Amino acid sequence: MATVIIGAGIIGVSTAYCLSQSSRTSATSILLIESSPRLFASGSGYAAGFLAKDWFSAATAPLGALSFALHKELAERYNGREKWGYSPSTATSLQALRSSTLQDEDWLSEGASRSQLAVDKQDTDSGDVPGWLIPQKGQQCLERGVQLHHPVTVVSVAKDMRDELAAVRIMAENGLETDLPCSRLVFTAGPWTSQVFSSLFPSATVRVPVTSLAGHSLVVRCHRWSAEDEARGCHAVFATDPSSGFSPEIFSRIGGEIYIAGLNSSTIPLPVLATDAIIDESVIRKLREVATQLLGLPGDEKDLDIVRQGLCYRPITPNGRPIISRVPDQKLGDDLSTRADEGGVFICAGHGPWGISLSLGTGKVMADLIEGKQSSMDLAPFRL
Repeated sequence: MATVIIGAGIIGVSTAYCLSQSSRTSATSILLIESSPRLFASGSGYAAGFLAKDWFSAATAPLGALSFALHKELAERYNGREKWGYSPSTATSLQALRSSTLQDEDWLSEGASRSQLAVDKQDTDSGDVPGWLIPQKGQQCLERGVQLHHPVTVVSVAKDMRDELAAVRIMAENGLETDLPCSRLVFTAGPWTSQVFSSLFPSATVRVPVTSLAGHSLVVRCHRWSAEDEARGCHAVFATDPSSGFSPEIFSRIGGEIYIAGLNSSTIPLPVLATDAIIDESVIRKLREVATQLLGLPGDEKDLDIVRQGLCYRPITPNGRPIISRVPDQKLGDDLSTRADEGGVFICAGHGPWGISLSLGTGKVMADLIEGKQSSMDLAPFRL
């Protein structure tokens, strides 16, 4: 029977990528579902792509280390520097965070900055991987036989005569509905995960505590950036401005791009589709001011070229840790169960700003969980 993965962002693609490498699951039985008309239209496509090895809490540290190693291995195998801009990066704090008791996991929701981590962990290894990696992995999935259904919406689940999960029904933009047989259902829909799960399992007795944190970003090019600068590696600068609450994050990339973000908001409502996001021009103006102040030449408005501006939605959880978990059958409701040997309903979401960094490790442990294998790490901290 098939495995349906709802959400074709970095986490969904990584899960499909790792699962398709297993000898126990045929790649042709993996179905990726994406509702957005444009792929990678939210966090996966508008992220900085910063990778960190050991910037995580004790619970998440093994996942971070595993994922970092897998990113490095993949880059070395497929020439990641040329294909998706993989590069070593030096992380720097421009200004230390004011006295705080924030932990590694809650700085984002509190409006603080990763600058404290940069100060405390100067020897942290890091890398930079823009969103080009995602279609690279996605293409490899498709070449192996993974099926992509896009853009479609999952409208319902069906069970067989034994009350076991048997299929999902998808609806295309033209209203055409199709049933996709499956025994395993994986939710990797980022900040939309809670909504999608509740719509398909309205009688479930478990809540998926994944909410949305919106963030604007800006990508610029500097006329003074040269190949010699790039040869020395990329840089990440984490700044703080306690008086305004704005914590700029700046990342240089292979190819001369510079990514600027840090203005996040939990009050911007999550749109129905990622492509429905409406950029706030006042926020973009503030990012431009920061870019000019920190990167440009005073009085020279043409020193920086705007490449693109964006708004994405990060999936966050109350404790700051992602959810990587099977949903117990008894909590699905409606007397629905799954096949004991090759079935299950799974949640994999809530990676906050670390989706790309944690993606490959998450895909690896998620693939093991889906197939019922013993995981290489303790997944209890990520349980639903």
